[in-house]
Amino acid sequence: MSDQFTLTAETRAAQGKGASRRLRRLEGKVPAILYGAYKEPTPISLLSNEVAKATENEAFYSHVLTLVLDGKEEKAVIKDMQRHPSKGHVMHADFQRVDATHKLTMQVPLHFINEDKCHGVKMQGGSINHQMAEVEIQCLAKDLPEYLEVDMIKMEVGQTLHLSDIPLPAGVEIPVLQQGPDHDLPIVSVNAPRGGSAEEEGEASE
Repeated sequence: MSDQFTLTAETRAAQGKGASRRLRRLEGKVPAILYGAYKEPTPISLLSNEVAKATENEAFYSHVLTLVLDGKEEKAVIKDMQRHPSKGHVMHADFQRVDATHKLTMQVPLHFINEDKCHGVKMQGGSINHQMAEVEIQCLAKDLPEYLEVDMIKMEVGQTLHLSDIPLPAGVEIPVLQQGPDHDLPIVSVNAPRGGSAEEEGEASE
């Protein structure tokens, strides 16, 4: 995965709600925390405009990021982000350092392709119902996918795809599936049209 996102950061000494408000209002910065990789958590701040621009891209949330912290590069992933309830801008962020030898646990988006060509929709008049938009995975940083792709083209009315049906790249796993069949949750289905399918309506008329 390429280093698509680079953010400028610096350590911050002042902490607490008052200091965070001053940081956002007077300095145009976002308070954050950097933790993990067996190091002490480090309070940091980032430039608000850089964060705002980066978060417009879906890939930001599932990429290994580069934090230029006090002039030195740190590899990290975003783990949590708090936004203003009405204005939507980022109020605080949590970053986890990346350790190349240990697996990451991340949420990555699902991209459903060929929905317009789906057999159950195009030929049978059904409608697509999404149960999930993202899924939790585990993998090493080098194997972290930007998203997982689910092909809808062959799905028929009444068919449901589950977590186990998602094609996974090498080195990537869905940890919840290790807990047994009951955890193989549905991700997408094709529902019958209202009033039933054309075949059912024909049987009813007979």
